[in-house]
Amino acid sequence: MFAGLPELGISNGEDLKETLTNCTEPLKAIDQFQTENGILLPSLQSALPFLDLHGTPRLEFHQSVFDELREKLLERVAVIAEGKDEERYTKLEELLEKSFPLVKMPSIQPVVMRVMKHLPKVPEKKLKLVMADKDLYRVCDVEVKRQIWQDNQALFGDEVSPLLKQYIVEKENALFSSDLSVLHNFFSSSPKTRRQGEVVQKLTQMIGKNVKLYDMVLQFLRTLFLRTRNVHYCTLRAELLMSLHDLDISEICTIDPCHKFTWCLDACIREKFVDAKRARELQGFLDGVKKGQEQVLGDLSMILCDPFATNTLVLSTIRNLQDLVSQEALPRDSPDLLLLLRMLSLGQGAWDMIDSQVFKEPRLEPELVTKFLPTLLSFVVDDYTFTVDQKLLVEEKIPVTYPSALPEYFTKFLQDSRVACEMGLYYVLHVTKQRNKNALQRLLPALVETHNDQAFGDVFLHLFTGTLTLLAEEFGSEDFCSAVFDGFFLTTCSSRENVHRHVLRLLLQIHPKVLPTRLETLVKSLEPSKQASDAVRELHTQLVDKLDSQKKSPANAAETTPMELPVATPALTPSTPPPVASPSLSS
Repeated sequence: MFAGLPELGISNGEDLKETLTNCTEPLKAIDQFQTENGILLPSLQSALPFLDLHGTPRLEFHQSVFDELREKLLERVAVIAEGKDEERYTKLEELLEKSFPLVKMPSIQPVVMRVMKHLPKVPEKKLKLVMADKDLYRVCDVEVKRQIWQDNQALFGDEVSPLLKQYIVEKENALFSSDLSVLHNFFSSSPKTRRQGEVVQKLTQMIGKNVKLYDMVLQFLRTLFLRTRNVHYCTLRAELLMSLHDLDISEICTIDPCHKFTWCLDACIREKFVDAKRARELQGFLDGVKKGQEQVLGDLSMILCDPFATNTLVLSTIRNLQDLVSQEALPRDSPDLLLLLRMLSLGQGAWDMIDSQVFKEPRLEPELVTKFLPTLLSFVVDDYTFTVDQKLLVEEKIPVTYPSALPEYFTKFLQDSRVACEMGLYYVLHVTKQRNKNALQRLLPALVETHNDQAFGDVFLHLFTGTLTLLAEEFGSEDFCSAVFDGFFLTTCSSRENVHRHVLRLLLQIHPKVLPTRLETLVKSLEPSKQASDAVRELHTQLVDKLDSQKKSPANAAETTPMELPVATPALTPSTPPPVASPSLSS
């Protein structure tokens, strides 16, 4: 406990033991030891007997004096560190040299740690001693740990790894939230709110202004993204940079070539739209990548691969398509739309680019613009024509049939093109938000086979199950249930646990609206297998319990909770009816 005192010429317990062992008059020896090692203040000696008369132990007195002096010393260390004296760090180094031998003494340790905290460069020998002692390493300040970590990547990785795992778990838990809602979903939180999260804040603190540590974290994120293909690492890449931006850490922000691009994109994500002004700024950053600096495209693609960025870009694409329909214009004539496709393509190709280390923007397929997007616009015209025909022919009582066929090349685009697939999925979300069951039933068969099975990814299923609650009344129809469950969800439910979980989440929300016979069949088909996870079992148990309680109280079962209304969004229909020939925009 008192190790290090002899190095400073101060007697410790061993010295007292030796003195008492060898002396002939123990009381005199103790008195001499107290005089030599007590507070060297002559006027104090005459005052100590008064404390004895009041029954105050000498230990209590000395401890109170010690505590007071330690606080004064800590304050003095802070004053020296914050001052402008050119010799301030020399003074702190001298104090560290004198106090470090006592670093394991609990009463002195705070002083030693405080001195090291304020030193921009702690002597390497001292850092190695701290790193080698688990107890010292645990209690030292993050400012000291940064100096240890920057030369010990493995140790830093051990510190960061649990945080990265925690971050991924939090994101995945959010996607499987029991609260299905159109208004409050995975993308509802603002960027600034998201980066106030525990993991981002801890990583920001650990990095501080240390560029080397920042580079290490980015390398960890790239490696994990390559290993797992998990796009949440891309989100963390952007959030971490913007968290440092919020703190005005110019030492890092000024040297990260992605800073201004990420800052501009962050503003777009906040608004959930890329306006014309910001589109020009983003294009300027992409066009400004100079020859020999192409490697920055790897980081830019990772930032654009962030699901929050993808969500913003595709929503902006949908709004651009709305404008084109109203203007009776072609997709290829819209520079803003082409830029959105360019960024989507760069983001969707992030993994391939980082894996291959070939830093070149992926080529945008011409047919995506000349064939796929016009097909989406033709679907809008089909909706409009169907609505008009219903109004015109209602008096003649002529049945109107909604088109059910899909162009073969549309399905093939969803299978072969990442960008087309992403836009197709968001179009499905759009028509579902508009409560357009005809369009949804028409498009669902095309989602069974998509590029990299994106339609069965957690981000899409999270949004899709939320928007399906708006069509809850339609689940009273066998045709609609068949299209949604048999035609889509149940095609992979047995082989994909995440799909299994999302279907159960949906049923927990809409089960009062589902046909009883259909519901009974679904509960049986969704019964967990022996290999199923606890999460699936728990959801299934919740559903069964809800249905049992519903049977016991039929009066309550008859009560229905009003479904949540969607955000007021403009329908993907033209303000002025387009000519009937619009479906052939692909020409």
